[in-house]
Amino acid sequence: MPAELTGPRLEPEVAPAKRLVVFLHGYGADGNDLIELGRQWRPLMRDAAFVAPHASQLCAGAPMGRQWFALNAAALTPGDPRGEEERWRGVVAAQPGLDAFLDAELARLGLDDSCLALVGFSQGSMMALHVGLRRRRAPAAIVAFSGLLVGPNKLAEATARNGRGEPPPILLVHGDQDPVIPLEAMLAATDDLARAEIPNQWHLSFGVGHGIDGGGLRHGGLFLAQSFRAAAR
Repeated sequence: MPAELTGPRLEPEVAPAKRLVVFLHGYGADGNDLIELGRQWRPLMRDAAFVAPHASQLCAGAPMGRQWFALNAAALTPGDPRGEEERWRGVVAAQPGLDAFLDAELARLGLDDSCLALVGFSQGSMMALHVGLRRRRAPAAIVAFSGLLVGPNKLAEATARNGRGEPPPILLVHGDQDPVIPLEAMLAATDDLARAEIPNQWHLSFGVGHGIDGGGLRHGGLFLAQSFRAAAR
């Protein structure tokens, strides 16, 4: 049985919750690292609940933090076959626990995947893209900050679709000065997704390293709000 996840929550300003935004943190952090983004996005989604689960594994590289799966330098290098294999094993192993958490949160709020958005940062973006593209039903949106698409050659199994038969809308956000996961990872991801006929948008944050700036945050919030409106039609 996968470990049960938990983490900080923000209830909606306007109850009951009609949307659920799940933040997936990066390597060596925990859910507290991203939950405050929900406060900044609340004006755009006043009926949304926000939750940021802590990954189940303690992080060897940051003893006070968590990890979705173990990483080394090769695992952060796009195109490195050793890293790709390690990333693939990691996301596959972590998927059941995250899927169980998402199912439980949606059931708690009386919602389905059409009301769900996944927002990841770095390693959390790897999880958001992997899991969101493989849910039984597509989420309303996926936003991946400073991330990397795992298993680009396995996108044939990314079969999540909404009630109109469409894949989930995706926004990729990356800093052009990112020293951890290079910008090339975003450019490769947008090409790989397009070849798999999974539409996506991207936003480049100039002068930004491995982080989220104000422009990326605004773009992500507006993308989520728009995607939620489209899913409700």
